[in-house]
Amino acid sequence: MKNLTALLLLLSLSFGAVASEGIKLQEASIDLSNNDSLQRGAKHFVTYCLGCHSIKHIRYLRIALDIDVDPKKVLKDIAPEGANIYDQMHSAMNGHDAEKWFGTQPPDLSLIARSRGADWLYSYLKSYYIDPKSPRGVNNLIFEDTAMPNPLWQLQGEQHAEPRKNIWGHEYTNLVLKEPGTLSEGEFEIFVNDLVNFLVYVGEPVQLERQRIGKYVLFFILMFIVLAYLLKKEYWKNIH
Repeated sequence: MKNLTALLLLLSLSFGAVASEGIKLQEASIDLSNNDSLQRGAKHFVTYCLGCHSIKHIRYLRIALDIDVDPKKVLKDIAPEGANIYDQMHSAMNGHDAEKWFGTQPPDLSLIARSRGADWLYSYLKSYYIDPKSPRGVNNLIFEDTAMPNPLWQLQGEQHAEPRKNIWGHEYTNLVLKEPGTLSEGEFEIFVNDLVNFLVYVGEPVQLERQRIGKYVLFFILMFIVLAYLLKKEYWKNIH
């Protein structure tokens, strides 16, 4: 019994050591009811992402309606010059140029938040670091050898990867900001969070409506169960 207990303790400690080597994702603060954040995130996407990535399953008009903003304001403050309010959010980059410059065509990001998760996106956009061995001069702690250059380097600044050791003696990589960008650390976190918040919205624009209707559906099901139970008791009470 003592040997079994010792073995279980050893396995739990070993698992803890291995788990500590994994990269812990930073937590994004997602609030789809924050229309100001969604508006800023939409603007950030158009400015820094739309040049390469599309989100073709949503239109500028849908964004205007969902975040309660005048369509003219969306065209003025968010959409690129010359866009129509009924346009889908397509990238201007064609597939041939993308293959030539990046080796692969940048994916459409309509469902990226649903496939990767908000925390993964938030951590990914904050985890670029200088890597002289990479063809693009940068790498990413979350997605090693990523083909995408850092689109936000001017805002964040330059991070460098420094090896560290945890309490178990296992090495891990720590990112240190060496050259500050145009935004402070707090401002950059808000910037990235707004962008991720917008991508979560794009992945399911009706999420808030679905949750609202879902409460009524659950209430209806609960009432139906109660009525069905009372009907069953009434039907079977005289049957022996």
